[in-house]
Amino acid sequence: MMEINKKSNEVNFGKKVKGSDKSLRFVVLLTLLLFDGFLFAQKNDRGISTRSGKFRAAVVKEDITPADAQMLLGYDARKSTGVLDHIFHRIVALDDGRNQFFLVSSDICEISPGLYDEIASKLNTLYKIKPVNFWWTVTHTHSAPEVGSPGLDAVFLGNRFQHTVDSNYTALVVQKLIEGIVEARKKLVPAHLGVGWGFSQANINRRAIDIDGKASLGLNPDGAVDRRIGLLRIDKDDGKPLALIANYPIHGTVLGEKNLQISGDAPGIVSEYVEQTGAPVLFINGAAGNLAPIYSVYPSAQQGHLGQFKVLLGDKIVDANKRIVSTTEDVQLNAGELIIETPRKAEMQWSSDLNKYTSTRKGVNMVRLPLRFLKINDNIAIWSSPVELFCEIANEIRDRSPFPYTFYFGYANGWLGYLPTESAWEHGGYETTVSPYTPAAAKDVTESVIGYLTGEMKSIPSDRVKE
Repeated sequence: MMEINKKSNEVNFGKKVKGSDKSLRFVVLLTLLLFDGFLFAQKNDRGISTRSGKFRAAVVKEDITPADAQMLLGYDARKSTGVLDHIFHRIVALDDGRNQFFLVSSDICEISPGLYDEIASKLNTLYKIKPVNFWWTVTHTHSAPEVGSPGLDAVFLGNRFQHTVDSNYTALVVQKLIEGIVEARKKLVPAHLGVGWGFSQANINRRAIDIDGKASLGLNPDGAVDRRIGLLRIDKDDGKPLALIANYPIHGTVLGEKNLQISGDAPGIVSEYVEQTGAPVLFINGAAGNLAPIYSVYPSAQQGHLGQFKVLLGDKIVDANKRIVSTTEDVQLNAGELIIETPRKAEMQWSSDLNKYTSTRKGVNMVRLPLRFLKINDNIAIWSSPVELFCEIANEIRDRSPFPYTFYFGYANGWLGYLPTESAWEHGGYETTVSPYTPAAAKDVTESVIGYLTGEMKSIPSDRVKE
């Protein structure tokens, strides 16, 4: 259930002073003048109030680059031989005075929902952080080490996982994540929040349709695409940047399977580049299930023009940030969750460690798909899911949403396969093969999300508190 809290910022000076006591009136007048001067002094040269409001935020960056060779996730099984660029957890903590919310972006390809559940349980037990207020997203780089058990990947790509998972590296990743969240909670400072849109042509539809109507992995300039950048900016109370949260859909596949160097791929390179402007950047991948980078699966960074994504996407994030001209310290955070059940493929096997994500209804096996929601004030709605969503689904939801800023955070809190559009199934292809769903899933998700956005999230008055 979502919690909504709105407190009044009005100041009540009490009853009007009566009588002819000049001393008393002088004291009251002096007090008012001093108070007004205090408020004036708390504004910076940009006219932004720097009073300590209820909204606070913090950001932490943790290096999770391994010190030894690791099996890389993405493509066929292969082991790293070096490091092209470092990989990180980037963690933002948000506090509206009543609710705390933690968002993590990691330079990792995928994680099992089971691993997310383990960490979420620890955070709840040790630090009273509810799972609904802890989102762990990954950038989906295909040049980062495996983390934890393969989960549903083992069902589709079992032959790929014949080696032993490096539990030591997984333990390091988990330790750094928890330590980063704890540190961020301690570092909360008064902050302001801004929001905006940007645009980049760094991606392209990757479902190449042949003359026979069959799809294969390639480039399709006529295919559906989403090139919007959703941007949240968090500033310190003095107007200096604290963090950027950049939401854009793109597979982390500039580097192909012949590359054996650890890298954050395009999302990591872009984040490091934009951070030169002064604040850590959380790159949050979007509905990238059918979207590739315009340079894709090259054997090296040079051949794949990896550095050009600083211009193609990085500069576009910088431009979008410049267009955010106003921020607010009056921020309300309301998180929610919705679990939908949609049929899974007939005769498809399931990973035994993910039993909480499946059920049987009238003899039909179902996928129990968790959707998360975050409402920020009355104009921002963010929803997430643990799938590789086709962009048309997120586009439709954004178009039908009652919130002017509606963002989709993909690859969140685990991985439960590709979720294509209904029409994609007739063309086949890799994504429909590596999907546990049926053609009904797209409609099930779309209508459920729209129903939640227009109902639960929109209808509760902003000044009403739900316990």
